[in-house]
Amino acid sequence: MRIVTAILFVVLILLQFKLWLGEGGFREVGRLEIRVEEQRQQNDDLLLRNTELRAEVEDLRERLEAVEERARSELGLIKPDEEFYQVVPPPPNENKTGQGKGVNS
Repeated sequence: MRIVTAILFVVLILLQFKLWLGEGGFREVGRLEIRVEEQRQQNDDLLLRNTELRAEVEDLRERLEAVEERARSELGLIKPDEEFYQVVPPPPNENKTGQGKGVNS
């Protein structure tokens, strides 16, 4: 009877080892659940991005103003009857008082 109990106890230990630490055990299932959740989040982010891009494409197809706005911002479109002014900030190393380099006060 003691031998049967000992054998059953060893089998129980081996099954517990496989359940907790072996392939397909709780540890691996936990890691896989984390990876699945990360993939879901990435899929949701990509779905949102695709939706935004799809809306932008539809907007560009249907509205001339959207095409013009895109051309102005990305390509620098200026209509023939418009004037363009470009404001250039001073270089960062120039004196704040407006005096150039080499001028003594």
